[in-house]
Amino acid sequence: MQIKKISRALGELTVPGDKSISHRGVMLGALADGVTRIEGFLSGADCLSTIDCFRKMSIEIDVNGSSVTVHGRGIHGLRRPPEMLYAGNSGTTTRLLCGILAGQDFDSAITGDASICNRPMKRVTEPLSRMGAQIRGEYCPLYITGSRLHGIEYKMPVASAQVKTAVLLAGLYAEGETIIHEVEKSRDHTELMLGAMGADLEVSGLDIRLTPSEKLNPQHIIVPGDISSAAFFMVLGAIMPNSEITIRNVGINPTRTGIIDVFKAMGADIKTENERTSAGEPAADITVSSSDLKGTVIGGELIPRLIDELPVIAVAALFADGETVIKDAQELKVKETDRIHAVVNEFSKCGADIEETDDGMIIRGGRTLHGADFCTYGDHRMAMSLTVLAQLLDGESTLDDEKCVEISYPRFFEDFYSLGK
Repeated sequence: MQIKKISRALGELTVPGDKSISHRGVMLGALADGVTRIEGFLSGADCLSTIDCFRKMSIEIDVNGSSVTVHGRGIHGLRRPPEMLYAGNSGTTTRLLCGILAGQDFDSAITGDASICNRPMKRVTEPLSRMGAQIRGEYCPLYITGSRLHGIEYKMPVASAQVKTAVLLAGLYAEGETIIHEVEKSRDHTELMLGAMGADLEVSGLDIRLTPSEKLNPQHIIVPGDISSAAFFMVLGAIMPNSEITIRNVGINPTRTGIIDVFKAMGADIKTENERTSAGEPAADITVSSSDLKGTVIGGELIPRLIDELPVIAVAALFADGETVIKDAQELKVKETDRIHAVVNEFSKCGADIEETDDGMIIRGGRTLHGADFCTYGDHRMAMSLTVLAQLLDGESTLDDEKCVEISYPRFFEDFYSLGK
């Protein structure tokens, strides 16, 4: 696909619902006693894979656009699926389901597409095995024997919301307490939703303590816009001359707002307005205008708060004055692709001064860049980041796979080009 270019970006838009919250709303809604209603649900391929898996376990789920109704059957209400569960391209579906399936009274199996089958699962299966889970396989397909679980005290080796959530979900079925010690604060949507549903959960700093509950209460969940999707427009607004973009109703959970902190450090013209809270999840309108950016260092506790936004933050760094260093980001290697290698490889094609490191990259901004034929690696965030990048390149650029954006943002190109009218 040839990437169309716009000369400036003006206007406002609303991005799809938060992917992390959408996944968890379906999963915990299925385990609740009664009907959970979700508004603003992300109807992307990943979240639809989660719905498909729970339907195969006898959960009735009604979908009407971005409105989803989950008829929960209780913590012990799932039924053995008649076939292997299929997670598509969704690592969240795969890893979180491992925690739920480990404590069932039936056996199950889960697999996904070619990308999922190449993504390591040991980081999840290892702590679950310490709880008594029986899971065969380090890569999908995974074969899970339903087992009696026991609580553990687990110190996270790295910050990972997926691993943390898998352990917490298994803890719902375990005997005794499950205690988790985080090394850095990762996104806490699971803790917020479990707390709203009445789970016996305590959070103190980086420590989480869960006591098994016999019942979760259904909720009315209003999902804010996904800041990971808003990030592409935030970067576009900052780097494109004579531009201003407002993204309405974006989730600004403090565990997800690292990109806002980085933008402020880079000198971006960014502001948040109309802040409000729904079911414990804060949201606001974000406006970004053309900015003179400067390089910065991104690492440490910031990384878990912006891990999915790093590819497009790297785009912003190309147009910043000076050097930007991204470090402590090894987690990027186990996403839909090795995003460190993918970003460095693709950005180099257009003449970028970018260097791969063991845990991130070094980007030197201010160079004149030219169009290129880009590869997405089937990664939705790479496709959208490269579309933003192409707007400021001299000459034309192409994408080898634009359809992968459907994983998280089916109407991305429609929204993107509406800003150039």
